[in-house]
Amino acid sequence: MAKRKIAFSLVYRDMFQSYGKFQPRKDQLERIAPVIIKMGCFARVETNGGAFEQVNLLYGENPNDAVRAFTKPFNEAGIKTHMLDRGLNALRMFPCADDLRKLQYRVKKAQGVDITRIFCGLNDTRNIIPSIKWALEAGMIPQATLCITNSPIHTAEYYSNIADELISAGAPEICLKDMAGIGQPALLGQLTAMIKQKHPDIIIQYHSHSGPGLNMASILEVCKAGADVIDVAIEPLSWGKGHADLLSVQSMLKNYGFDVPEIDMHAYMETRKLTQEFIDDFLGYFINETNHLMSSLLLGCGLPGGMMGSMMADLKGAMNAINTNRERKGEPALMEDELLIRLFDEVGYVWPRVGYPPLVTPFSQYVKNIALMNLLTESMGKPRFSMMDENMWGMILGKSGKLPGPIAPELEALAKEQNREFYTDDPRILYPDCLDKFRKEMEENGWETGPDDEELYEFAMHEVQYRQYKNGNAKKQFLADLQAAKDKAGAKGISVEEALALKHAKADALVAPEAGIVLWEINGEAECVKSIEPFIGKTYKEGDFFCYIENKYGQIKEIPAALGGKLVEINAKQGTHVQKGDIIAYIER
Repeated sequence: MAKRKIAFSLVYRDMFQSYGKFQPRKDQLERIAPVIIKMGCFARVETNGGAFEQVNLLYGENPNDAVRAFTKPFNEAGIKTHMLDRGLNALRMFPCADDLRKLQYRVKKAQGVDITRIFCGLNDTRNIIPSIKWALEAGMIPQATLCITNSPIHTAEYYSNIADELISAGAPEICLKDMAGIGQPALLGQLTAMIKQKHPDIIIQYHSHSGPGLNMASILEVCKAGADVIDVAIEPLSWGKGHADLLSVQSMLKNYGFDVPEIDMHAYMETRKLTQEFIDDFLGYFINETNHLMSSLLLGCGLPGGMMGSMMADLKGAMNAINTNRERKGEPALMEDELLIRLFDEVGYVWPRVGYPPLVTPFSQYVKNIALMNLLTESMGKPRFSMMDENMWGMILGKSGKLPGPIAPELEALAKEQNREFYTDDPRILYPDCLDKFRKEMEENGWETGPDDEELYEFAMHEVQYRQYKNGNAKKQFLADLQAAKDKAGAKGISVEEALALKHAKADALVAPEAGIVLWEINGEAECVKSIEPFIGKTYKEGDFFCYIENKYGQIKEIPAALGGKLVEINAKQGTHVQKGDIIAYIER
């Protein structure tokens, strides 16, 4: 009997996103692509996805040029390129209108992206099926995705039924997206076999993270059950909170008896060397060292490994406030490890009560933030769920899609108390078409919409970052942030993380209570705040007005100065788009 073939896909974008804030620049991507091809072992390479294009804009680069430059050599070599697509959210953290989502597939196909991996964090097929149709119309391959998690609801039968629906809608491929690496090997093998038994011609691709340590066993199980393509990483950005390394996966599968491609080791070492060069150049300044480490603690909370860096930053920001409140009540301060375990336990409390959403972007952030805010409100003597923003409520109320499980009675009662209504219709209805508005503004500004309307797409998809890119402020800010990171890393020979920890040890982090745009002033023109220097050193009393946040609904909300103190650092300047839990500034008491 002939050995069954297993193909490999290099998730070069996700390698960087799982470790740090940025990915390589366009010129670096152009250098690495031919060497990846020379390795001779990849049938597919991930070349785009969430955060990729926002980062290009922050660099002052045109994302469309970067995507074309990275995909072109793979297209010419016959290696399929793929992107990560958040379904209703497309390439961002909040929902998109239908006309923008349709345009995405025409633009990306023209730029050389072959496959779009479409997922919904809730596995709501209403958020995936329209994208399958639009991708097919544009000539792309829609890879419908199952977000894998481990709960009483998420059984093999549950996932198999969703796969049936997505395949019936026209998806020729299924991705098992094990974003937290907590998928149990036995379940994943069973699910793969169930899909292949019903749909033997469907291609199954498995994506996993290494954080909790299960994914090598899972890779073997899905391959034994019929999987076709396995996502892998390479050193120096494999393992840890990232993905399994190509060399280990190839060795395991080859020795089991699968037909796997050989690897040009000279090219592997060159790719490894170049990737390290990119890290040493500047990317390493924004990589959290803890993401190099695996942690079995992730099995308990189910959070994606790539979130650990931001979660630890949020935890440190909240720790001072929590401990101050505890000390006022005569309770002992919590150490970081103690607080981390409490946070994991609180995630375990919150998750079933908000309907077991798979913990993937953006719902992993929402659940983690609810848990963190619960710890903070508990320290203040306030009840759980008393600090939730509109995005969190949107998930609970069904405005992002149908939750897998029921909402807890305590949250139903709280929603009723606050006159909030649960939503059961298709979430797409809530987001009307938007392209005409953006096209009109581009005409007024004299901006070209670009070939295939690709510039129109970028503006509509990443409005805030695109404006900053066009006026040149994005690149200036990035270069300033990079220099600051280098300066901090050089101080006393310590790392960036250590330098920041020292600086913030006596300061409280003021975090964004919801996603939106930070405004330090709104009188007159918003651009009037050209410098943050006048604000540094300003003293606030507890509860004083601090700044504004304009949310995605256009509502402007005042943000109080928490416990008060002297403003010592601003992380988010005028016009900066922040997510829930992002640090706006530090206040020293």
